[in-house]
Amino acid sequence: MSETVNQTNKTVKERAAEALQKFGLPRLIIAGFLLLLFILAPFVNADLPMQITNTINRFSWNAILVLAMVPMVHSGCGLNFGLPLGIIAGLIGGTMSIELGVTGPGSFFTSVLIATPFALVFGVGYGWLLNRIKGGEMMIATYVGFSSVSFMCMMWLLLPYHSANMVWGLAGKGLRTTISLEGYYDKALANFLQINIGKFSVPVGTLLLFALLAFGMWAFLHTKTGTAMTAVGSNPTFAKAAGINVDRIRLLSVVMSTWLGAVGILVYEQGFGFIQLYNAPFFMALPAVSAILIGGASVNKASIWNVIIGTFLFQGIVTMTPTVMNNMIHMDMSEVIRMIASNGMILYALTRKTEVRR
Repeated sequence: MSETVNQTNKTVKERAAEALQKFGLPRLIIAGFLLLLFILAPFVNADLPMQITNTINRFSWNAILVLAMVPMVHSGCGLNFGLPLGIIAGLIGGTMSIELGVTGPGSFFTSVLIATPFALVFGVGYGWLLNRIKGGEMMIATYVGFSSVSFMCMMWLLLPYHSANMVWGLAGKGLRTTISLEGYYDKALANFLQINIGKFSVPVGTLLLFALLAFGMWAFLHTKTGTAMTAVGSNPTFAKAAGINVDRIRLLSVVMSTWLGAVGILVYEQGFGFIQLYNAPFFMALPAVSAILIGGASVNKASIWNVIIGTFLFQGIVTMTPTVMNNMIHMDMSEVIRMIASNGMILYALTRKTEVRR
């Protein structure tokens, strides 16, 4: 009897140790710190329901941008530091929907429709470039992201937009740095089926869209093409020997990632209620890359759970740390603390040991 109990206890301990190892000690520490912030919030007079709502909102706004990392990771193209290219496609879709005068929630879906062909064209060009320089994808992707943002800084001034809601008033041409979405797709998804209980609210529409895209990604990765994509990322030589067109699969993953980036920025904008142009997309790839790494992904392996866990932990820390710290020290240093927390987590994520197994 005692031997059976000992074996059961040993099995439980082994399972617990295995679960801990699988979840990862760094993520456990980050999750514990986030839980501590939630516990401390009421004691420092922070509005806990409001902070939980803010965390859920920020998760819903950023999750699709993090999901955009998955296809390129699976195909062996690495982490998508060229995400601003997809973001630019989304920005073009959003601004053109306003230019066309489409109002209300319908302007969100119009923005997605307009952004899609741009994302496909950008993705094909981006994928072709990455296929030419295999082995240095992430470095080239960084330059692609930075250069595309810089190029669009000129184009936002030169493109023939005329909507009074977007162009500079005195000059009559050139887009403003910040464009309000009031009357257009502001909260188009967040207000759909939204649950409100006192100060606590859940943006059901935004979460449903993420769930739909995440399920679609999961289902795709279990198809014949998705399996081929994983094989290309794991061992391109074996995949080529098995008759898989490696370049075509890699190109498909880049197009998918670019399109998800375009949709992701539109979801992000509808949550915040405005469009930011020019240098705003410059560093938007870093939080997305960091979130998926914190969630447990590596440069050649990522899952939907990595996206969910990483985005929640990253956005939770960024949301809760400034509020709790401000209330503790009774000083308005929210932006400084937010920068320290977010950049500290980015630094941690980018310095993680992520071995590529071929």
